[in-house]
Amino acid sequence: MPSHAVFAALSPGFCLIGPVGWGELLIILFLVLLFFGPKRLPEVAEAFGKSIQKFKKASRDMKDEIESSTSKKPEDMTEGKDKQG
Repeated sequence: MPSHAVFAALSPGFCLIGPVGWGELLIILFLVLLFFGPKRLPEVAEAFGKSIQKFKKASRDMKDEIESSTSKKPEDMTEGKDKQG
């Protein structure tokens, strides 16, 4: 899979700037290393990984909620109205 396909899957708006090649990825990684330093890089990577996990979990939960609410039968929805009022 091309590297730009990974980024396009993560962020649909990202593909507007064009594909990101290995050279660009190496420059970005170098800048991150330069900015945070080798001692803080593991902490930053761990925090980034946890953030990605939380985002994926929230997305999955929202998707499950939407699917469960749209999969209800119309009879189930009318029964809920009768019970409430």
